[in-house]
Amino acid sequence: MKTTGDRQRLRAQLAECRARGQRIAFVPTMGNLHDGHLQLVRRGLELADIVVVSIFVNPLQFGAGEDLDAYPRTLAADKEKLFAEGVKFLYTPDATDIYPEGLERHTQVLVPDLSETLCGSSRPGHFNGVATIVAKLFNIVQPDVAIFGEKDFQQLSIVRKMVADLCLPLDVIGVPTVRDRDGLALSSRNGYLSPTERRIAPLLHETLGSCRDAIACGFDNFLQLESHARMRLLQAGFEPDYFAIRDARTLRQVTEDTEEIAILAAARLGSTRLIDNLRLSLNPASDWGMLATP
Repeated sequence: MKTTGDRQRLRAQLAECRARGQRIAFVPTMGNLHDGHLQLVRRGLELADIVVVSIFVNPLQFGAGEDLDAYPRTLAADKEKLFAEGVKFLYTPDATDIYPEGLERHTQVLVPDLSETLCGSSRPGHFNGVATIVAKLFNIVQPDVAIFGEKDFQQLSIVRKMVADLCLPLDVIGVPTVRDRDGLALSSRNGYLSPTERRIAPLLHETLGSCRDAIACGFDNFLQLESHARMRLLQAGFEPDYFAIRDARTLRQVTEDTEEIAILAAARLGSTRLIDNLRLSLNPASDWGMLATP
């Protein structure tokens, strides 16, 4: 595995791969890798000849008071995991490489509408930072396919729209969320949870599942379902940011034209912010609310 923080060197190495006709998959990460990240790598190896992984804790997507400085950085352990999976290239730039004139003077990418709801409401500017760094990494790596986890479904939706709107020549693939045995979605931030919080945390996924089951059985009072879910999380010790039932394509309110529902939640447990989602495909029928398949 070749590791570099020099984008010109990386580009030169990848140009040699393209000249040999090799297909390139890209997995952008912020490091502190777990099996969820490695599942993205494995999917990349199924779709391409070589996989490039980046590790960069992007300051542009962290707001004031968020955990930029405390975000876990485990580069040595990450390298071992990626080498074991067969990754060929690891790109590890630092902030001065990515933002040579500082964050304030750097061009930013904005994906309107999708970036302004859900996590975008509570984390202003967050998705501008995500879209900017992802667009920049896409231009550096120039992959044929990029792999993202479905745990952050809003982020995946934003990246897909950005790629479509800017006519970027790559495919964006989502990989199902990897979970612990008790249902908790794997996340680098799970390590912040205390033992007591860790025992409570799977209730987020359980609550999403209960909501999905209710909709699948024909319950279509979404406001009531959302309210009940938030109350359940509050009573368990969470501080809900949102619990929302949305159209999976637009992330807007569900309508009679909705073909797939996304149930999305974000909540703090102690100092840790957890996110998760489940989706539900609706059968095409005149009574769309009564016929659903999980």
